[in-house]
Amino acid sequence: MTLAKAYVIIAKEHNNLHLAWELSNKIKSCQLLLSKAAKRGQYITVEEAEPIISSLSYLIFKAQDAHYDISTTMMTMKSHIQALEGRTNAATVQSTLFGQLVAEALPKSLHCLKVKLTNDWLKQPPLQNHVEEKRNSPRVIDNNLYHFCIFSDNVLATSVVVNSTISNADHPKQLVFHIATIGISYGSMQVWFLTNDFKGATVEVQNIEEFTWLNASYAPVMKRLLDKDSRTYYFGAYQDMKVEPKLRNPKHMSLLNHLRFYIPEVYPLLEKVVFLDDDVVVQKDLTRLFSLDLHGNVNGAVETCLEAFHRYYKYINFSNPVISSKFDPQACGWAFGMNVFDLIAWRKENVTARYHYWQEQNGDLTLWKLGTLPPALLAFYGLTETLDRRWHVLGLGYDMNIDDRLIDSAAVIHFSGNMKPWLKLAIGRYKPLWERYINQSHPYYQDCVIS
Repeated sequence: MTLAKAYVIIAKEHNNLHLAWELSNKIKSCQLLLSKAAKRGQYITVEEAEPIISSLSYLIFKAQDAHYDISTTMMTMKSHIQALEGRTNAATVQSTLFGQLVAEALPKSLHCLKVKLTNDWLKQPPLQNHVEEKRNSPRVIDNNLYHFCIFSDNVLATSVVVNSTISNADHPKQLVFHIATIGISYGSMQVWFLTNDFKGATVEVQNIEEFTWLNASYAPVMKRLLDKDSRTYYFGAYQDMKVEPKLRNPKHMSLLNHLRFYIPEVYPLLEKVVFLDDDVVVQKDLTRLFSLDLHGNVNGAVETCLEAFHRYYKYINFSNPVISSKFDPQACGWAFGMNVFDLIAWRKENVTARYHYWQEQNGDLTLWKLGTLPPALLAFYGLTETLDRRWHVLGLGYDMNIDDRLIDSAAVIHFSGNMKPWLKLAIGRYKPLWERYINQSHPYYQDCVIS
């Protein structure tokens, strides 16, 4: 097709319009066949391709017989290839940008669900009274129970995390879930967890806007959130196409995203918690995590350096002398999303202060560019216990070829990446693993999502 397109241009330049027309028609036939194959999701058969290839080959030989000189053909081909490369590069950038925008956006169905639940919260004072009664439950500070924390503004995703954890627990009544969310999602989150059945587990929902201690004078991320240039960079329009869209994802400045560094302060009376991201699904009983020996370490996590690009030097700028003098560039990275934290050890090692130090050092974004993982790698350096890989399998939001056996054996599967299971661009093969834990009988879910 590319060769034929070049000869179309040459034929037109030599005023051989009939040959150009014949070649164009055959190119269209090729494109139509490719389109049909893409639609049905099957390879083109030899029987389909042979007639078109034969007739197109005949026309190309015909063009060559017209004695178009080789230098003209080469020049035309070169310019045509350069033009195609330019279009391909532009399409790749645009595709990345659109993918990032879709991943950041809240689907209409989830917005509908949030609005309906918030409406109930505002119109039904008894629900608010019930929250006040539960607020001082002794269970939320009982260290003989199993405590999980989730920080999210996505009601449905959080519900799947809680449902899947409970469904696979041997003793659901011994589980306590601590959910922290933003003010605009607080009412909808409360209503959902007050009006659904969670098999006797305790669910506490908190509004981070009530954490008065989390302010700009204490937390570097709050200071950056108030900075005009930072707000323009992360929350403004995508204007500078030279900057990778993922580097400007607002989630990197989200207070909910950075709240994981303040867990001991959010839960001052707890001794051990399991932290879960809102894009995970639990498939096994996680209570065994609480009895694992972390050998004095703060963080229990699965390492991710089976591939070279998950080592420290890929996340952090080792040309900085402060970094290179304190850290091993070949040290193994680890995953956020399913972590067991010993909060007694955390307070003893003052990990939050370490995080603050590195955030201040990175004021000009020269140590790392994005996310919560790079500062975590620095703050938890030498304080992380490696867990068996089967505790936490990542990549279901970008890798289409994860081995089924690995998924089946995983305690937690993580939809890390842009293809989240609640989005239309989710990988179809994995989506049922998430959907099975949705309460699809809920009338609001049926109204907003199914219909």
